Amino acid sequence: MSELTLGGRTVQATSDRPNTLTSGHRACQGCGEALGARCVIDAAHKAVNGKIAVVNATGCLEVFSCAYPENSWGVPWLHSLFGNAAAAATGVAAAMRLSGREDVRVIAQGGDGGTVDIGMGTLSGMFERNDDVLYVCYDNQAYMNTGVQRSGATLALARTATTLPNGSYMGSDRKTGKFMPQIAMAHEIPYTATASISNIPDLEEKIEKAINIRGAKYVHVHVPCPLGWGYPPSETIKIARLAVRSGLFPLFEAEYGKVVKSLPIDEIVPAEAYLKPQRRFAHLFGKNVPRDEADFLQNIADSNIRKYGLKSGGIQND
Repeated sequence: MSELTLGGRTVQATSDRPNTLTSGHRACQGCGEALGARCVIDAAHKAVNGKIAVVNATGCLEVFSCAYPENSWGVPWLHSLFGNAAAAATGVAAAMRLSGREDVRVIAQGGDGGTVDIGMGTLSGMFERNDDVLYVCYDNQAYMNTGVQRSGATLALARTATTLPNGSYMGSDRKTGKFMPQIAMAHEIPYTATASISNIPDLEEKIEKAINIRGAKYVHVHVPCPLGWGYPPSETIKIARLAVRSGLFPLFEAEYGKVVKSLPIDEIVPAEAYLKPQRRFAHLFGKNVPRDEADFLQNIADSNIRKYGLKSGGIQND
């Protein structure tokens, strides 16, 4: 195996990485969101020579990174309300434009609760106006900061504090699990992508591409949560990788509402390989549990594999 060249290394693998999210924050051990946010903002910072401003919705990321009077961010950073990060970022972008600072790129970021639920109205408005903002959602599939309640992005049949399995009730309803990238694509914005902390080169490449596109951009990052999902903190990357390899979290890019590229799976695994290590799905594999419960999630994975061509080499329309 040849040595990886300096040019081929990720931002996180270089000694001069920006460290935009510094040490001293209060994230849990193995927090996927902390890793995802650091990789995203570091990549954006490097891509535009540090000329970024970040707007952060209320949620886990905001709480663990800026407990008053301390702040772990090394970039211009604004805390917004739970549901208005997209609107606040739109205002920042307008202020930069009116002051002749269009070289400053604006990023809005939030969790799935602040994105697909509470903040969907302002985000949809940002998309409709095609505001020059990159919105990044860190998806850990529940309201983790307030006690692991179900969000609109919670995967079907998952156990949360508000979807506890009981008798014939098998966790979050089968109809739950909004896939926000498809909603973003329906707005036909310039760029939409999904990414995972299990593939940092792919994540950084998409952020670098998005930050340099004018208009509305949306990147949805899958960030497992050891506390809310119930697995050892040391296995966050493993769990994220299994989500991708099972097809339950497809990696793709879309432009103006059309998928132009998807990342094929090098080794497809059963959905069960992803579900079983997580306590939030333990009830699906107990005694006398109908097999069709777990099979329902396998069907979702199979559908994603077919839809995005993840088994046949992916979609390549560049």
